[in-house]
Amino acid sequence: MNRRTFIKSAAAAATVSLLRPSRAFAALPSAKITKISFYEAPNVMPLQIPLLQSNMVVVIETDANLTGIGEGGSLDSLTPCAGRLIGKNPFQIEAHWQDMYRAFHYPPGRERLHAMGALDLALWDLKGKALGVPVYELLGGSIRNHLECYTTTFRGGGNNLRDRAAACMDAGWRLFRFDAASVQGTSTYDARERMKQVQADCRAAREGVGPKGNFMVDFHQRFTLADAARGCRLIEEFEPFVVEDPVETDSFLQDIPKLRHMTILPLAAGEELGARWDFLPLVENHDLDFIRCSLPNTGGITELIRICALCETHDVGIMPHFTGPIATAAQIHALAPFPQPVVFEYNYTGQPITYLNEFLTFKEGKVYTNDRPGLGVSLNMDRLKLVGTVDRPGGNRPTYYRPDGSQFTW
Repeated sequence: MNRRTFIKSAAAAATVSLLRPSRAFAALPSAKITKISFYEAPNVMPLQIPLLQSNMVVVIETDANLTGIGEGGSLDSLTPCAGRLIGKNPFQIEAHWQDMYRAFHYPPGRERLHAMGALDLALWDLKGKALGVPVYELLGGSIRNHLECYTTTFRGGGNNLRDRAAACMDAGWRLFRFDAASVQGTSTYDARERMKQVQADCRAAREGVGPKGNFMVDFHQRFTLADAARGCRLIEEFEPFVVEDPVETDSFLQDIPKLRHMTILPLAAGEELGARWDFLPLVENHDLDFIRCSLPNTGGITELIRICALCETHDVGIMPHFTGPIATAAQIHALAPFPQPVVFEYNYTGQPITYLNEFLTFKEGKVYTNDRPGLGVSLNMDRLKLVGTVDRPGGNRPTYYRPDGSQFTW
């Protein structure tokens, strides 16, 4: 290659490489949020609405022809938070999170956190698309080959628990999970009887997964500390991978630390919790081996990455509860850079999600990152029902700044 050809090739390569980023960076300081729309999506899981996994799709639009997609919340909880975003620069994600958290009279309950989370996902999606990169690249890049999964209820292999556990392993899943706490055909709940059945079920599960396989058992927050302690001792010999939600939810902070000293079994809890303060004492004292937080319940990716830092500091893994499909895709981005153990609850095998043209990559019990910009999802708008729109600023609480220049909205 002669000198003239080399210079022309280098100049062309530089032009191509800089074209897309230059457009994106040019949009960053000038883009403003003009409209936020809320769409009702078809249900894709039988448990979605009863367990408050919202099927609301959130779309943020800007005057720079950039859009972001999120999921979660309800119309009542989304509307006031969305009003705080209209007219703002969409790329100041942390500032918006702090504002939505602090700009109302009452601190956010879990309903507002859910709505904040939906909007936060859309802001991250928008920023990733603007820069032409997946969101996980904005968070430091993935350090994982894949993320292991389990399904809420594996239905292959017949009605026998042992055979279902074996079939689950054969299908490539990391874990066979079963519910220890539910009863069928009666309204009487006998915790002592349940624990004897749990012992028998754990024996069958261990036989099914084999000595190298894994299973987990969900106590479903239905047991007192005494029952949970007795149950853990009855099943210790079968070495479950984890016992989920071992005690009643309202007693987590007082009973899980006690249970931690009564059993050698790994413990997981927290699918009903939200922001980092819910988990703080249990993580700081390593009373849990996994926390069960999920998106958008935590308040979005912005809060989840803080929870990840807290868990990494105290050597605690994350086992997200199942959530909607867009939020599931977002969890992959948030947890791909997380260096501690992660196991996903994943329930989207064998069924099309008709309102998503692009979703994620799943194979043999594992999900994988991809290189699509933003969250990597796109919508089929024909399958969505518009239920609300916000296009005017809402709320009159001002934004204050401390003398050091930091934002302080209250």
